[in-house]
Amino acid sequence: MKYKSYIFDLDGTLLDSLTDIAASCNYALRMNNMPERSIDEVRMFVGNGVRKLMERAIPGGDNNELFEKTYSDFRQHYLIHNVDHTSPYSGILNMLGELKKNGCNIAVVSNKFYAATQELVRHFFGEYVTVAIGERENIKKKPSPDTVLEALRQLDVDKNSAVYIGDSDVDVMTAQNCGMPCISVLWGFRSKQFLIEHGASVFVEKPSEILSL
Repeated sequence: MKYKSYIFDLDGTLLDSLTDIAASCNYALRMNNMPERSIDEVRMFVGNGVRKLMERAIPGGDNNELFEKTYSDFRQHYLIHNVDHTSPYSGILNMLGELKKNGCNIAVVSNKFYAATQELVRHFFGEYVTVAIGERENIKKKPSPDTVLEALRQLDVDKNSAVYIGDSDVDVMTAQNCGMPCISVLWGFRSKQFLIEHGASVFVEKPSEILSL
């Protein structure tokens, strides 16, 4: 294999989680008498962390006087309901199993808040993923390189033998900021044309293709 270490984004890359994210978003909006959002709107809101998701979903963003309450309502609801409909994309578990069998290092780096990232990775990928990092206060989130570099540090590996895999423009920028190659997946939350427009150049249409790159 060309790479020894694989750093994965979570939502839209490993996990089909959009339905649960949208449900928690709309629950929080509904509880605060705000208009709900369509699944396609939420699809375009995600990628920069939960706070930014809610800034985009809430009328007036974080200037809305009910922003903090609505944001808190989302977090509380999502921690309870984050596996109601969420599951790995088809082929993901087999791909991770092959990487593990070949002695590769595997980490997940997400802009999802830390507790949910840890819980979901442990629930779905505990036997494959040794390092999982989510959004937390003391480290800059993607597209800053900080969380990816922290994952590499915890894996005790060099970035020169690592590749970053994600589904969004944020992931392309993250890889660029880390000085790492990027593989963009086409089963996630962004279209191929959108990714091309944001600098993506290497694509896979199914998880097994990652093994041959």
